[in-house]
Amino acid sequence: MTVRVPARRIPGAVALTLVALLALVGCGSDESPEPAAQPAAVDASDATQEPEIDTEPAHEHSDRVAKPRRLREGETRTTLSMDEPYTPSAPTGVGTDDYRCFLLDPKLKRDAFLTGTHVLPGNSDAVHHVILFRVPPQKVATAQSVDAAEDGPGWTCFGGSGLDDFANVDDAAWLGAWAPGGRESVQRPGLGVPLDKDSQIVMQVHYNLLAGDDADVSATQLRLAPRGADLTPLETMLMPAPVELPCRSSRDESPLCERDAAMADVKQRFGDRAGATADILYFLCGGKPRPGNTQTCTRTLAEPMTIQSVAGHMHLLGRSIKIEINPGTDRARAVLDIPVWDFDNQGARAIEPVQLNAFDTVRVTCRHVQSLRDRLPAFEGQEERYVVWGEGTTDEMCLGILQVTRR
Repeated sequence: MTVRVPARRIPGAVALTLVALLALVGCGSDESPEPAAQPAAVDASDATQEPEIDTEPAHEHSDRVAKPRRLREGETRTTLSMDEPYTPSAPTGVGTDDYRCFLLDPKLKRDAFLTGTHVLPGNSDAVHHVILFRVPPQKVATAQSVDAAEDGPGWTCFGGSGLDDFANVDDAAWLGAWAPGGRESVQRPGLGVPLDKDSQIVMQVHYNLLAGDDADVSATQLRLAPRGADLTPLETMLMPAPVELPCRSSRDESPLCERDAAMADVKQRFGDRAGATADILYFLCGGKPRPGNTQTCTRTLAEPMTIQSVAGHMHLLGRSIKIEINPGTDRARAVLDIPVWDFDNQGARAIEPVQLNAFDTVRVTCRHVQSLRDRLPAFEGQEERYVVWGEGTTDEMCLGILQVTRR
């Protein structure tokens, strides 16, 4: 699969990792759209200022899983589960995170639309997030081969599903996900993600070993509608930005406060391929690494589209995230503006549809702060480090996620 990004083709390591961010929110909602936030200026000076001390409580998972909502006319629901329990462990022998992919077969006998997902984490303490990827019929044999090549259920999949060398960040294979605060995600009426006959599903589970390593059996429920239904196809567009969070000046004696050392550590824990994302992001966003609390990435659209829902994703050091349309112009507006990031509430937000034209721009801006590591148990006993894009619970990401329809 090639990458459809204006003027740039993204190497596979970043393209796959971007899909896995994951990432990490639901498919949108059939609830009443929330009004889009008004644009607000980003203070560039914030990149060098020491942030305020945070007083938020530690993030905790909830064992409660919301019940699925009532099916709509023409919809069916199917439940897919791991075949056997899986006991997570650090696959490289280093670190506190395990990404494992499991192949699930919905036994689609005809083309369909996916109209909603409901992820059911088994060990909700250790399951940091779950992402669902579509596997088209022509890729099923590859997925089965990858699965059979590793002992035990599933396969290690840092940086994505492990099935593609290249991915399309403008039309990601991402179908839906669960993260803290997640519930069933249902598309609003008239929208659905196409699934071809005989397609299968990869369920990627990120296990946070800091929270335990008990065996897990996670599952997902899919809402399906027949392809003959009068639905408009949905696609997922990923908007990543770099993370370049330096150590605080009063705590910069650790060797990991040097960017090169931090990059080497990420590669040791997740492998060279996934660990290179922090550098490869600059092929997409331009520029070069610039230490600071606030980072951005601006994309220019190659074709018209309509934004139907939005979401953001960061980890525990995230403070705020914003997605803006045509920033710096008289048509500027924010379609997502979360001034105080809540790791336990990452669900997608349906908005009033926003029409965009070719050559319009979309910008994602994230702010991270080191002071949060003083307040959260996940960082207890850890040295302060220069934080770059990484797969782990205590690493960081900056991702805007748009669900769009195209003309």
